[in-house]
Formats: sequence, C-alpha cells, structure tokens
Amino acid sequence: MFKKLFSGGAVVRPVIVTATLLTSLSSLFIRLANAPSIILVFYRVTIASLLMLPYVIAKCRDELRRVIKTRDMALSLLSGAFLGVHFYLYFQSLKLTSITSAVILVNVEVFFVAFAMLFVLREKISLRGWRGIIVAFIGSVIIALADANSGNDNIIGDLYAFLGAGAMAVYTLIGRVCRRNMSTALYTYILYTSSAVTTFLMAVLSGTPLAGYSGDNILYAALLAILCTLLGHSVFSWGLKFETPAFISIAKLMQPFFAAIVGVIIFSEIPSVLVVVGGIIVIAGIYDYTKGTSPVSTAPQGNGTEAAENDVSDTDTD
Repeated sequence: MFKKLFSGGAVVRPVIVTATLLTSLSSLFIRLANAPSIILVFYRVTIASLLMLPYVIAKCRDELRRVIKTRDMALSLLSGAFLGVHFYLYFQSLKLTSITSAVILVNVEVFFVAFAMLFVLREKISLRGWRGIIVAFIGSVIIALADANSGNDNIIGDLYAFLGAGAMAVYTLIGRVCRRNMSTALYTYILYTSSAVTTFLMAVLSGTPLAGYSGDNILYAALLAILCTLLGHSVFSWGLKFETPAFISIAKLMQPFFAAIVGVIIFSEIPSVLVVVGGIIVIAGIYDYTKGTSPVSTAPQGNGTEAAENDVSDTDTD
C-alpha cells in the first residue's frame, strides 16, 4: 500500500520539496554561528557520521567487510575529503558575500563536471547541455560584476563559493565511480567520516582550537547535521526510488530561492537587481543543462535506482 502511495508522486514530491527547504536553512545556521568555518564543518559531519553509525553497524557490516580493502573504499575516502573542502569553502563564502550570491555560485558545479566529462571521461555533452553551461556562466559573471561594486570581501566570498563548486564537482565525479558497487547508506557514512577526519586535520594544521566554543555553535552544527544533512540531502537519495534523477536535480534548484528568502527575512539582506537577474540566468542555465543531460524515463526500479543515484549528488551544496 505504501509503495503504491509513494509511486503516485502525491507524497514523494512534497517530501522532496520539504527536503530542499531544509537544506536551504544551512545558510541561516552558518550565519548565526560564530565558530570558525572549519570547526563548524567538523562538528556537522562528525555529528552526522555518529548518528548514522548505529544503522551502519546493524545493516552494513557485511558490505563494509567486502569493500574495506577495495578501490571503492579508497575512492569513497577521497570523495569525503573533497566534500569536507567543499563545505569549508562554502561556509567561508557565506561569511564574506551575500547568501544569494554564495548559494547560487556554489551550485555551478556543472561547469567543472561538464569539462571533466569532456576531457577526462571522454563523454559527450549534448547541444542543450552546452547551452545551459554558457547561460549559467553568463549569469555567474553578472553576479560577480554586481558584487565587485560591493567591496573586496564580496568578490573573495564569490571566489570561495566558486571554488567550493569545483570541490563539489570532484566529489560528485568520484562518487559516480565508487557508488556503483556500494549502498547509499554505507557510502554516505564513509563520506561523512572521511570528511570529519579531513576537517579535523585542516583545523589542527591551521592551529584552530577544536573546543572552547559556545553551546550555540554545537546546536547550529547539530541542526546542520540533522535538518540539512540527514533530513535534507539524504531524502534526495531516498526519493530516487520513486522519482527520476531529473526531477530531483530540478527540485534542488529551488535552494537559492529559499535561501534568498531566509536572507531577506532574517538578515534584511536584500540582493541587488543585478544579483537577482544573474541568479535567474544561472538557475535557467543549470535547468537547461540538467534537462539536456538527464534521462527522461520514469523513476528507476531495482538496480536502476542504484545507477540513477550516481547522477544526483547524495550530498549537496550546503
């Protein structure tokens, strides 16, 4: 009965939209926290990893024994390292530039993914895909030009967000390889654990204290882990059992819209006309690219679900 109810889309699609809203709240928690970005990332992924541990022990022990000495394990650890770098760059961008600019620019990973597909993986990109890339690039330039008039911090923040998109692209491409032979739960757990180790080392090497921060910072990190990560991004992978990768990817394009609303209501951060125009152009370009590169078939079933999950990031931008 439940499978039939979910397969109709009446339940799944509102749940996915709600997950998109929850992931968009990350900008709020990051802005409210006053701990260094690397500490906030470390706390977030550590809490997420610890929360997943009981399930992994109960359900994934045999699978873990199988993959622990394989290339998939090494790739998952490398993917997690890039995810940690991505989170750090994105968190740092939110401290320097507007929420709208940061959230939009960190979503332009399509640039990096497309060129890697072309020059590294030797995969072809459709004409519509190229059109989407060009349109998104034009929108990004408009945002950068708009922020250039707002001071050097904004430009540096934009650069952090753009580099964060690059790190996210590397994570996504590696994930496409190792996820073929691993369940979502185990891959995600390894991902967050590796990300926690990476950010721990980054904090130690930079001389950033690991403790001594207020309880508010722990609370915001926990909210990031629970609401934005486990109840946000993890729902996207769950939704692939009932919806196409294209729908999930397009639904996630609402994140900049929701995040901009958060910026306006909570921080009275009203984006300039150029940033809004550039943002609309970027989102239109990403939409065009998504439609030009995603399968249009109905939601995959069985092994097809696992394959489809490789085309949508298990963990997104925020």
